[in-house]
Amino acid sequence: MLEMSKQTTQDTTVLVDEILHSIFFLGKINKPPISPERILGDRTDEVRALYPEPFKRCSSQLPRRSPFSCVLDMFVHLIGHKKEEDIKRALQVLISYLRKDTESKCLFSFTICISQAARDSVRYYGVSMSTSGREAGRIMVAASCCSAWDEYVAGAVMTYFPNKHKNMDIDGTIRLPENVRCEAFSLSDGRKMPPCRSCVTLFSLPMNNTGNTNINPNADIGKHAYGNCAEVESLSNLFKSNRRVKQRARPASESWTEMDKDKKKKDVLTHLRSLLNIVSFRWDTKFYSPQRARETN
Repeated sequence: MLEMSKQTTQDTTVLVDEILHSIFFLGKINKPPISPERILGDRTDEVRALYPEPFKRCSSQLPRRSPFSCVLDMFVHLIGHKKEEDIKRALQVLISYLRKDTESKCLFSFTICISQAARDSVRYYGVSMSTSGREAGRIMVAASCCSAWDEYVAGAVMTYFPNKHKNMDIDGTIRLPENVRCEAFSLSDGRKMPPCRSCVTLFSLPMNNTGNTNINPNADIGKHAYGNCAEVESLSNLFKSNRRVKQRARPASESWTEMDKDKKKKDVLTHLRSLLNIVSFRWDTKFYSPQRARETN
């Protein structure tokens, strides 16, 4: 990330700042904890001079998303959103490199998703949650729901989070409009992946090319924890940029009012605090805001 940031024409130092804080936070709650100094080694002083805030805030503020999302954004900046295959290939090369060091905890994603409002329109990317450990994953889903993801996407996830069972009184699930692309691919071998049962439930994604969303209980299709799939981030990015598509996908249920949203968000925040207590993290209630690199002489 440090090297790629130097290659882009845009100022992408905020992505480096963000990934540092996200990794430092995950190191902080790891058992046993992994310090920033251990992560960076002999580059610690150099990086601290450029990016002081992640070092200061990793013990008190929460990241808004997991580390590999920052890596994805950097590749999109570097390669361009139109070059989908090049982006996938670059991520595969990076993951292959990371996996060689089997002793380290690699925070890479297994899946990428691309969403488009229509053919030849802007591509919006997302990756699956990149954390290590059950509590870390649940913490990041809760944090992303409350601070990063589009409100409709977050609402769909929160309908089932954290208990994995639908709240019968509140329904924020959505139906993606027809002809809107939302396709996931494996970052191991590049093959196209059908949406898991969770994504079908949250977004009414078609499970096959016929557009059929009826779930076959005998189908060879997994069910991932709600909020962990690449589709969530990809659709969130699409909705944030394309208001027309977002409005067409708005929750249809009458049980998703502003009051319902506020209540569910409070429930998720309560659960988030309980998870942070488990990992002994003292949260100041703030989500980290990435900074540009500090200029040094």
